[in-house]
Amino acid sequence: MAVGGHDDAPPRIDGHCDERFAAVRDAFEDNFRERGELGAAVSVLVGGESVVDLWGGWADPARTRPWERDTLVNVWSTTKGPTALCAHLLVDRGQLDLDAPVAAYWPEFAVAGKEKVLVRHLLSHRAGLAGLREPHSLDELYDWELTCARLAAAEPWWEPGTRSGYHALTFGHLVGEVVRRITGRLPGDFLREEVTGPLGIDFTVGLPADEASRAAELEHPPAGLTGEQAAVFQQMAPLARAALLNPVVGAAGANTPQWRAAHVPAANGHATARAVAALYKIFAGRGMLGGRRVLSAEAAERVREGQGSCRDLVLGAGFAHDTEVGLGLWLSGENGSYGPNPRAFGHDGFGGSCGLADPETDLSLGYVMNRMGPRIADDPRKMALVEAVYRSL
Repeated sequence: MAVGGHDDAPPRIDGHCDERFAAVRDAFEDNFRERGELGAAVSVLVGGESVVDLWGGWADPARTRPWERDTLVNVWSTTKGPTALCAHLLVDRGQLDLDAPVAAYWPEFAVAGKEKVLVRHLLSHRAGLAGLREPHSLDELYDWELTCARLAAAEPWWEPGTRSGYHALTFGHLVGEVVRRITGRLPGDFLREEVTGPLGIDFTVGLPADEASRAAELEHPPAGLTGEQAAVFQQMAPLARAALLNPVVGAAGANTPQWRAAHVPAANGHATARAVAALYKIFAGRGMLGGRRVLSAEAAERVREGQGSCRDLVLGAGFAHDTEVGLGLWLSGENGSYGPNPRAFGHDGFGGSCGLADPETDLSLGYVMNRMGPRIADDPRKMALVEAVYRSL
């Protein structure tokens, strides 16, 4: 199905959309018409059935490559859901205890007041290691051993377990190093070999060089960073600067071969919207995907076990209410970030992307795009799609 074709219409939209979900198609078109979309895709699964699978626009800012069915794009922190899945698979297998000290698996971690940091604290952004105090460059971030060694030696910013503070880049190395210590594999490799490969899900941590031709180029909004926004960044508290700006990475950096080749399991997953919806369907389907059990029902439910509501120490100013993190994903809560069910959950990616899981309706959603908005979460384009999905149920 193609939608559009006249001068004031959005770019050509391809794919399929059940008539019952026509509001989602309309919202997707409106994202191009009214909200500055460049290229994007959205996929919705309900009860295991694909009810929306749409894509359109351009894969590059120069508008030379149309967004295709199999276009991949960096989904930033939407990657954190699949990374958390790796840990929950190990819990299911009896190889990981969420209430064990991290040092039981990673002995070097037991210094500088981190002896009692639990595995669940890593998954719930409560470890106190939202960022490094010392300058940490992108090249150093790409060095797995170096980044993990610095995290193991670091002193927490706050008493671990007492509050959440968004671990924007460090989450993937913290959870991922525990996965590596247990399995001998980096989390992206473990995910590929255990889940995405066998299930045919088009998602990778980092991007293999032979897939580069499918990758969309990311772009910041045309206006760029305003003087007011730059001033806000400069006035950030030291913790927020450490979490969000050490190192600084944006669209330009993420379009490089170095970023795409790296292993950054908090932020450089590359995927289609269809793949994001499939991975979050494992949570929405209480561990099932395509008739196959991936997680136990108990583990899938545990993912959204709230770890305590609070004003996030890093992102708090960006939300009107306190927020609550489960064991790797965020609860919809009062913000309605993942729809009207407060116990729905998911994860947003910097600039707009999103994965959503709602077990009560057996619904999952994946939204990906290449023109980044200024928000870390709750981008208006994503929120319009989420609202339209729930209106269509």
